[in-house]
Amino acid sequence: MGLKIFQVDAFTEKPFAGNPAGVCILPEPRDDAWMQNVAREMNLSETAFLQRRGDGFNLRWFTPAVEVDLCGHATLASAHTLWEQGVIGPEDRARFHTRSGLLTAQRQGEWIELDFPSLPDKRSKVPPGLPKALGTKPKYVGRSRFDYIVEVSSERTVRKLKPDFTRLSALPIRGLIVTAKATTEPYDFVSRFFAPRAGINEDPVTGSAHCVLGPFWRDRLGKNELLAYQASARGGVIRVRVGDKRVYIGGQAVTVLEAELRE
Repeated sequence: MGLKIFQVDAFTEKPFAGNPAGVCILPEPRDDAWMQNVAREMNLSETAFLQRRGDGFNLRWFTPAVEVDLCGHATLASAHTLWEQGVIGPEDRARFHTRSGLLTAQRQGEWIELDFPSLPDKRSKVPPGLPKALGTKPKYVGRSRFDYIVEVSSERTVRKLKPDFTRLSALPIRGLIVTAKATTEPYDFVSRFFAPRAGINEDPVTGSAHCVLGPFWRDRLGKNELLAYQASARGGVIRVRVGDKRVYIGGQAVTVLEAELRE
């Protein structure tokens, strides 16, 4: 029997929306080149690889091009798969040992809440060429551990953006979060995420970006609990709860494909 691999749509309650992730539960360690090849074959924004350890699972995330340090939607997809496949009990907390430390996930009815690090930004100078690459003038530019965050004038501007990905890929950072206060009910803010440098022109729904967006909008809206919409073509809904040093990211997930890897 081949090694099972799952495709899960994360941050959505229905198939063919949200952000698809590959999930592969490994019975034994595999080398980095093999995992990168599988991620390239899956050709999704991320493929997650899990291997059990005493108190949880080692978890690594690969785009088709590189390994990344933090990924929300593939962590959500991994937790969903562990519960759906009966690898852990329905009331168990999923524990993941990652490049970004210990991350956990807990079921809350039909939703899953991720416990992630808070990654607040600091105001930054506008990188040369950024306005031209985005096709709009930033209202605010900040920089977090991994990404730039850009606030623009309106939700409509966020939705209508058509970036120049060649120009964006020249920026020395993982990705670019573009956001605005929402005018569409019931959301508090909207965003999009671009990461051509990591091999993903636009990520459909980016959990890790909300480690930045949560503190950003808490400070501007005066709310610790927020409802967000990532306005990609697929779209996704994210609940965000902001703590002192952690951000709790909620989403739903659905499995759309189960297959076997033949080696």
